[in-house]
Amino acid sequence: MTYSIVARDAETGELGVAVQSQAFNTGAAVPWARPGVGAVATQSFTDRRYGWRGLELLADGLSPEETLERLRSDDELVNLRQVGMLAPDGSAAQWTGVNCVPSAGSARGGDWISQANMVASPRVWESMGETFESTKGELALRLMAALDAAEAAGGDWRGRGGAGIVVVPASGEPWERVIDLRVEDG
Repeated sequence: MTYSIVARDAETGELGVAVQSQAFNTGAAVPWARPGVGAVATQSFTDRRYGWRGLELLADGLSPEETLERLRSDDELVNLRQVGMLAPDGSAAQWTGVNCVPSAGSARGGDWISQANMVASPRVWESMGETFESTKGELALRLMAALDAAEAAGGDWRGRGGAGIVVVPASGEPWERVIDLRVEDG
C-alpha cells in the first residue's frame, strides 16, 4: 500500500522520510523524525507506536536494531508490519513481516533505506535508493526525486492518494522541521 525512503544528508546531518501511497493521510502516519535522534517510516497496517516510541528509544541511546527488536517483541501484528529506522550515524534497521501485504521488499544503501509493499515491481524500492544516490542538492529534493523514481518504476498499483516529506535539522528541539509537507488527493 505504500513506498517510502528514510535517509540522511551526511554533509548537513539532516534526516528525512518521504512516503507515497494510495492510502489517504499517509503523510501524517508513516514518516517520523527528530533532530539528532533518527528517522522512521512505519507502514503496512501502520502502528504509529513504531514512530513515536521508536524515536524515544533511539533518543535513550538504543541502536536502530535494538529499538526495532524491542518494539517488535510486544506487537501482536508484527508479521503484518513494515518498518525502517535510520540513526544520525547512518546505522539502520528494517523489518518486513512474513504476512506483509504482497509485493513487499526493501533495500539499503550508505545513507538511506527504502521499503515498499503492494507495488507493481521490485524496482520500486530499488529505484528509490539509486535515484537518491545519484541526485544532487538538498535532502528534501533528493527525497522527492526518489519518490518520482518509485512512481516511474510502477508505484502503488492502486494509484496515488497521499504523500509526505519530513526533514529535520541535524540538531535542535524535537518539534523543529526543515520541511513538513503533506499532499492528499481529494
